[in-house]
Amino acid sequence: MTDTDRTTADRDRRARQTAERFQEVYGAAPTGVWAAPGRVNLIGEHTDYNDGFVMPLALPHTTLAAAAPRTDGVLRVHSGDSSGNGQIAELRLDALHPASDGGWAGYPAGIAWALREAGLPVGGADLHYDSTVPVGAGLSSSAALEVVTALALDDLYALGLARQRLAQLAQRAENAFVGVPCGIMDQTAAACCTDGHALFLDTRDLTQRQVPFDLAGEGLRLLVVDTRVKHELGDGAYAQRRAMCERGARALGVHALRDVPYAQLPAALDRLAAETGAPGDGAPGDGAPDVQAVVRHVVTENRRVEDVIARLDAGDTRAIGPLLTVGHASLRDDFRVSCAELDLAVEAAGAAGALGARMTGGGFGGSAVVLVEEPAADAVAARVTEAFAAAGYAAPRIFPAVPSAGARRLV
Repeated sequence: MTDTDRTTADRDRRARQTAERFQEVYGAAPTGVWAAPGRVNLIGEHTDYNDGFVMPLALPHTTLAAAAPRTDGVLRVHSGDSSGNGQIAELRLDALHPASDGGWAGYPAGIAWALREAGLPVGGADLHYDSTVPVGAGLSSSAALEVVTALALDDLYALGLARQRLAQLAQRAENAFVGVPCGIMDQTAAACCTDGHALFLDTRDLTQRQVPFDLAGEGLRLLVVDTRVKHELGDGAYAQRRAMCERGARALGVHALRDVPYAQLPAALDRLAAETGAPGDGAPGDGAPDVQAVVRHVVTENRRVEDVIARLDAGDTRAIGPLLTVGHASLRDDFRVSCAELDLAVEAAGAAGALGARMTGGGFGGSAVVLVEEPAADAVAARVTEAFAAAGYAAPRIFPAVPSAGARRLV
């Protein structure tokens, strides 16, 4: 059996099991089963809410939803993992309102709310979820949940939504209903990525380009190192970073930090120093960066995305490694969203001969990505695991990131 055949067999098995579990929970067969993936971001971190450039790729890890419509205006959701404690959460569509404390069920509820708020004829539904996307690992488990719900409701009610529109409504749900001020990258990756490609997305005009990313064909592997340090983007630090970016843009007289040219960055930083003063946007000792550092990260990160694209277009995938490592230093030192475990993963991977590594996702925990030569992958993974053990950290979960397909209907 080939790897492709094995992947197809595993997908079909999960789809069948998810449908069977739906029937056990709700007493009837589902109308269908849908899937949406988690993602890793190759480069372009904290740029999406600054109208900048990002380059995610979808993972083979997916959230599956089995679903059927209801006619009584009730949304019932059930999770196959521990998040729902085995209970069915029941919500009335006409009673949904933003910032309601619905726990994990707030994400699918937010999707139904966003679709209805947009004037789309969405009725009730029964949904059962099964997911292999690690939660809290910076791999966009929430976006996978949102997008698979949106796709299921889109099909159940024949809404005919384009994938980018579906992603925008999913972002709307997370921003306005759940209360996390995320950008558009995660939902777009879950909805729009294609097998064997990374997605180059301009988050200002939402133009997309699927960039071939055949790591295996080039003798390379991209490892994900899940530090198992859980992060919570709704705890205020993410919102603080976004507010600081907006403050920097206002001080520089631009709509978004995307509008600060890389060549003019030194002059922009001098202007910020004169207008906002020295560091001190956060409380003393809280670890928050100053506005100048935040601006420097966003502007240089946009340039790094462009540099990665140029190297991939030139067929020099190995040359993107140092850009990943420089990007991590910027996230660690300027944006200050790394943590000791992420820093150790990057440092240990580099010492073991990795081509490059950096944290991925919102930060404050989660995962790192590591670009390695295929023959060195196991040795690099072992070195990182040994370094974690020596530091007294829990063993990381390490697995390859295989560029995979975005959201789709399975059954």
